[in-house]
Amino acid sequence: MPPVPTERDLRLDLFRGLALWLIFLDHIPSNVVSWITIRNYGFSDATEIFVFISGYTAAFVYGATMRDRGFVVAAARVLRRAWQVYVAHIFLFTIYMAEIAYVAASFENPLYAEEMGVFEFLKQPDVTLVQALLLKFKPANMDVLPLYIVLLAFFPPYIWLLLRQPTLALFVSVAVYAVAWEFGINLPAYPSGHWVFNPFAWQLLFCFGAWCALGGMTRIGDIIKSPWVVSLAILYLIACFAIVLTWYVPPWTRWVPKSLAEWMYPIDKTNLDVLRVAHFFALAVLAIRFVPPHWPALKSPWLRPAVVCGQHSLEIFCLGVFLAFAAHFAMAELSDGIPMQVFVSVSGVVLMIAAAALMSWYKQIEGRHSGSRSKPTADPAGSSS
Repeated sequence: MPPVPTERDLRLDLFRGLALWLIFLDHIPSNVVSWITIRNYGFSDATEIFVFISGYTAAFVYGATMRDRGFVVAAARVLRRAWQVYVAHIFLFTIYMAEIAYVAASFENPLYAEEMGVFEFLKQPDVTLVQALLLKFKPANMDVLPLYIVLLAFFPPYIWLLLRQPTLALFVSVAVYAVAWEFGINLPAYPSGHWVFNPFAWQLLFCFGAWCALGGMTRIGDIIKSPWVVSLAILYLIACFAIVLTWYVPPWTRWVPKSLAEWMYPIDKTNLDVLRVAHFFALAVLAIRFVPPHWPALKSPWLRPAVVCGQHSLEIFCLGVFLAFAAHFAMAELSDGIPMQVFVSVSGVVLMIAAAALMSWYKQIEGRHSGSRSKPTADPAGSSS
């Protein structure tokens, strides 16, 4: 079996925390601050970062458990985590529906329900609630957690294979991705359509993250850091940025060859277009090259807020969904000017940091309390995986 890393990489927490902030900003409609997010400068966005790191950390935690304690114990822990995320999703769904319904009724503005994709729930709450429990009905901004739940549910056998035949495991993931693309396989959604994040496609990043965690990064580390790969990644990012510029400056579209445009578009997010995958890989190459594992700044107070948010990803993601709608409400009812957009964006990130810091503080005092009675044990997963 390949060696399982034992030391937590703070870079994962840093980039996952940053991804949570970017997702929050992107969820606020017509938000000028969202122009700082990566989706405006390339083909991928923060979702790719979040899914990849989730796969990496899941393998980091449960790979060691499977190696030391066997398949049954590891599978039980993975499924327990999937259940925890499912409960969090249902709790988030319930409060989110109440929040939107209350605002829509109180301010006599049904557009809130329509914009957030909950109009069907208000018409048939009984039927829609059952579909939500089955993960088929998902309001706006609530598509990531169901994806994570499904990926975790099928993760135990993949870890088992990954620990024994890592190359075969990676091939299986790529094959599932290719078949999903070729035959248009996806899960149905309610009341119509399919999942916004096709799990048969997005498992590629999740599984690749797991592969990297369980020895894959060691095998390809020298290749990724080679000058020609770094140069190729930079050139691809520049090319992507040039293409994206034509989306905002229509006259520049004439510089994009017609044959290239016909081959390239649409760049499908639902099915994780290969151009999005390549863009994420290019960003990852630069991150690995210029942010070493033991970079002193990772423990600096300047980056600590993002690291702490990344260590409490499930809770902070749920909070971000609430805050994004609250920001949308404030902009719709009070003011949609740039000062308000900046205010709600900064306030939301500050609240996310404060919540993560509070959870870390509680975890520390609970650890001290238990440590006074017994020998403390390390928690490599933090509060989420």
